[in-house]
Amino acid sequence: MSFGKDIIIAAQTELAKRKSRAENLQQQRRSEVLLKVPEIAAAERELAQTGLDVVKAIGMGADARSYLENLAKTNLALQEKIKLLLVSNGYPENYLETDYVCKKCEDTGYVEGTPCSCRRILLKELALKKLYSNSRAAQCTFESFNLDYYSDRPDERFGISAKEQMKNILEYCRCYADDFDCSSPSLYLFGQTGLGKTHLTLAIAGVVTASGYNVIYDSAQNIFNRLEREHFRSSRSDEYDGAEQELLDCDLLIIDDLGSEFTTQFTVAALYNVLNTRLNCDKPVIISTNLDAHALEEKYSPRITSRIMGGYTPLHFLGNDIRQKLNN
Repeated sequence: MSFGKDIIIAAQTELAKRKSRAENLQQQRRSEVLLKVPEIAAAERELAQTGLDVVKAIGMGADARSYLENLAKTNLALQEKIKLLLVSNGYPENYLETDYVCKKCEDTGYVEGTPCSCRRILLKELALKKLYSNSRAAQCTFESFNLDYYSDRPDERFGISAKEQMKNILEYCRCYADDFDCSSPSLYLFGQTGLGKTHLTLAIAGVVTASGYNVIYDSAQNIFNRLEREHFRSSRSDEYDGAEQELLDCDLLIIDDLGSEFTTQFTVAALYNVLNTRLNCDKPVIISTNLDAHALEEKYSPRITSRIMGGYTPLHFLGNDIRQKLNN
């Protein structure tokens, strides 16, 4: 599983803030306590000396074991003395301990060089926060997808009602999100406008992101705008933000409303590169669009259409524009 550099930087920043807050608070508490209870300072000095005295055990031979055992007893006795002094002066016995959010890694994000579970949780939380801040993802869930807006009358063209078709698609998307891994198939969601394609892609994005995968979700227009800015300013290092590499590396790329963007030679070439590279690397993509195969070929190219039609699972959305029903 991977995350975008913005999420990783945000996680590192948050961990550093947590560590700094905990250690600053500990210093404040220590200054307060030592001023009020100077006996604790004396006990701490003795405690520090027991640590230094351990060095004396080197070269003591058979006497070392007994010496170290006595030091250990002295150490424990001093720790208990400090706790008793704290409690007798109205403080909790752990008042001088550094109150890290995560005791295992002490808010560094790593335990002996291995990523801590708190870091993984934080990365997921930040990724979800980013997803929800940029879209309606918090409201677009599988549970809120309402099949009552679709007709249960069989469509003569397809031999199935819109409600039944959408029920099947809803269940497929739910299972896809629940079972997602980096080898999951790519999806091609197509159909007329206002049928719930964006709702279901956002629902998938929310579940997959919450599972710890790096999901990039955006409209085709925003994606191509970012790629174009990067392409024509890449010679200026301060403008380069790694947009293309993030699109190629993320666990799941979701391109919403493909076909609504202003199409140029650049956007066609950029789309082909992203789709072809991810297809060759077996990295899944989800495309939602109003365009069927014929319209895709007219707007883009046979090469792009071939990759989508040959490498993606098609989900054909049926029905009438739900937004119009909601507005009436």
